[in-house]
Amino acid sequence: MTKAQLENNLRNEFLSFISDSIMNKYETDVLPVSASEMAIPCLDLEGNEKWVLVKVSIPRGTRNGAGGYDPYDGYAVAEDYKLDTAEKVEKKAKAEEKKQAKIAKDQKAREEKRALAEANKNLKELRKIQVTPKAE
Repeated sequence: MTKAQLENNLRNEFLSFISDSIMNKYETDVLPVSASEMAIPCLDLEGNEKWVLVKVSIPRGTRNGAGGYDPYDGYAVAEDYKLDTAEKVEKKAKAEEKKQAKIAKDQKAREEKRALAEANKNLKELRKIQVTPKAE
């Protein structure tokens, strides 16, 4: 068999397996829309009709500059994805921490300003008080 035939055979086996599994578990149609894709009608949580598109591909790899491909390494790609995802989560956590620190700082500044305004108001009230000497 040629490489293309082997890949088509493998792709078709996976498409068939996925299709049979979905039809058995969810009792829904699985509609082939191309040689490597199938569309599945479903409902979201609100009962709206949506479509799930499942694609099965056999990646070639990356071009090596010599007219060929370096083989695809799913383990390396998965590890890169894991690291990228962790980095994004860390950046998001740092941004949220920074945001919360700014909110706290701004809140403290507002409270200090409010306290100063209250103190000035009380000071003005104290200045208005007239002390009269006690008659003896």
